[in-house]
Amino acid sequence: MLGKSMRGTHRNSIEKQWKGLVAIGVLMAANIAFNNSSLVNMSLSLNQIIRASIPVVTAIVAVVVEHQIPGKGEAAGLLVLTGGVMLSVYEGTAVGSPYAIFCCIAGTICNGAMMSFSGRLLSEKLDVLRLAFYTAPVSLGVLLPLFYLQEAARIQQYMVIHGRHVYILVTLSSMLALIYNVVHSLMILHTSAVSTTVIGEAKIIGLLILSYFVLGEKKVFTPNLWIGCMLAIGGFCLYSHFKLRAIQCKAAEVASRVGVEAESQPLVPSATQLTKLSPRSPGSRV
Repeated sequence: MLGKSMRGTHRNSIEKQWKGLVAIGVLMAANIAFNNSSLVNMSLSLNQIIRASIPVVTAIVAVVVEHQIPGKGEAAGLLVLTGGVMLSVYEGTAVGSPYAIFCCIAGTICNGAMMSFSGRLLSEKLDVLRLAFYTAPVSLGVLLPLFYLQEAARIQQYMVIHGRHVYILVTLSSMLALIYNVVHSLMILHTSAVSTTVIGEAKIIGLLILSYFVLGEKKVFTPNLWIGCMLAIGGFCLYSHFKLRAIQCKAAEVASRVGVEAESQPLVPSATQLTKLSPRSPGSRV
């Protein structure tokens, strides 16, 4: 990324997409800050219930940013999936201060907007590595002042006791974050922003079901959790069905348009083409 051969590419990409890159970097930092702040005065159950609405939020933002309007079937699948996940992660108690609830909602909106902006930039031939390379300094610039104001003193106290373990922890977590962001962007590139969030919701249900069969956590599975899992699976299948059907219809429409354009071409060559294809006269020079 820092080689001489990439300098021209970086300049062109930043000049064309700098607004979107700044928006993604700021939204990513805001998502992290708001979500972590909400967990201080909120139960994890309530946090997960609110953040289960990310697919719906992303779909709403995608209408404005990517101009992608979901069909009625896709919208119904998203609502059923979101309701099922909310019911599944509910643990009987969901408490949180108004400030924490506001931060969680704000973080959820920032997450959905970040996904949609990433989908738009990736669809315009910006690869995932450059996306991470351009947005990381923006996120760092947003979070660094907050770090110095609120967390630097406590980190220094922690480093006095634990020393080099802090550097190891920061390095490993940074590597994991980079891998996560690259994989996340690849999912958006090959599917869409909304589909990626749907897969993320299905992952939560899959982990809950695996915990039942593999870890033997049968006591955790209440009737509400079973109903929520069934609703979420049904919503996932419903969304996938209508999404695939929409893709097939779009492909058929493109194929028919190409066929019409091919049929509109004249079967008999024009006079100019006939002149070019006519044999040369005997006296012509080769």
